[in-house]
Amino acid sequence: MTSRLDPTVLETLRARFKDRLSTGMDLREQHGRGESHHVTASPDAVVFAQTTQEVSDIVRLCAAHHVPVIPYGAGTSLEGHLAAVRGGISIDLSQMNAIVRVSAEDLDCTVEAGVTREQLNIWLRDKGLFFPIDPGANASIGGMTATRASGTNAVRYGTMRENVLALTVVLPDGQIVHTGGRARKSSAGYDLTRLFVGSEGTLGIITEVTLRLYGLPETTSVALCAFDSVEQAINTAIAVVQMGIPVARMELMDRGLIAAVNSYSHLTLKVADTLAFEFHGSAASVQEQVEQVRALAEENGAENFEWANTPEERTRLWKARHNAFYAVLASRPNARGWPSDVCVPVSQLGASIMHTRKLLETCSVPAVILGHVGDGNFHVVFAVDPENPQEMEEVAAINGQMVKFAISVGGTCTGEHGIGLGKRAYMRAEHGDALELMARLKQAIDPLGIMNPGKILPEG
Repeated sequence: MTSRLDPTVLETLRARFKDRLSTGMDLREQHGRGESHHVTASPDAVVFAQTTQEVSDIVRLCAAHHVPVIPYGAGTSLEGHLAAVRGGISIDLSQMNAIVRVSAEDLDCTVEAGVTREQLNIWLRDKGLFFPIDPGANASIGGMTATRASGTNAVRYGTMRENVLALTVVLPDGQIVHTGGRARKSSAGYDLTRLFVGSEGTLGIITEVTLRLYGLPETTSVALCAFDSVEQAINTAIAVVQMGIPVARMELMDRGLIAAVNSYSHLTLKVADTLAFEFHGSAASVQEQVEQVRALAEENGAENFEWANTPEERTRLWKARHNAFYAVLASRPNARGWPSDVCVPVSQLGASIMHTRKLLETCSVPAVILGHVGDGNFHVVFAVDPENPQEMEEVAAINGQMVKFAISVGGTCTGEHGIGLGKRAYMRAEHGDALELMARLKQAIDPLGIMNPGKILPEG
């Protein structure tokens, strides 16, 4: 497939960026897909930017020629965010990977958008600090900000929404703006930072992020707790939340996922519906948390806790949990992943998961349930064959029913993956007339419609 761009745009970019511009098919295809089942839509060219000014210059040129622009971080998105549905330029920010500054005294830092969460935490470790948002994949900070990511630690530390203090953003006309600041609170004007957090590249390109940091906990303890039924596990999770026990992580893995993880990660976990806990704090506070959670779990029929006592064991356990997506795919040759992502009020978690279990009883493809149940967010990961239309239709119907139920009980169609292409159809049901306000904001900020077009807002 040849490029559809005006040759003038390509010539200008090539003269400026030389070997940092590519129109090679393989690289373009890589930049037109994420990690899940969505169809690849390749950009016309890929440019590797190294500074905010370079991003501004690229966007300014694209605006002058009405060329779409799609930001690219680590390629780990799950809802078709990277698909160049109208062609255009993919701006790869992976080379913008500088940690600009770290303030241990203020517990904050500023990083370029291409810094990954693992890179940041390796850098912070010697300073006794860490950044807790952990979506599983080694995603870029810019991408995590753009999708309002969260993950396994959100029950205690919140999401990117709560942990982003300030941004540098390139607007659709190439203007560079700075939002927010390092003060822990402000009443000065519109909260533009929150406008861009979760905007998925549709309002501008995030190039720098200022983040909250946290001190490494004095004590960390990890435990697995197996149950005879998923209802018992859910009831325990709800009780932990309602008691206000400050667990750092509380993850549900159903027995199907445990079997897949055992096979993929060479573990020997008991095949049962399981909660995985992580506790942070002083030795005394961790012990108190453990005793409280153990009592609640035992009241709900749990077996004894299985401890991961060493850092190596803890790392191996959480790596296995993070590899759950790939473990499910490995159970079926040549499968692609379709991960659902609903979030409900914690009081509705049991009803939502049991509704989902009923939907899966007749599902013809491998499917497992997992979730960050401490904040009401859970997923079904389906291993699908994208070339099988009947199969795709079946999974789409199940996903749609999950979303419909979640919205009906006050929840959302996506707790952390974002909208992209995959969840646009549910935006009206969730937001109603507020969708028009979102469309007016998009039109006001991006009148040419060049910023990651086709995402978030439904067509028409």
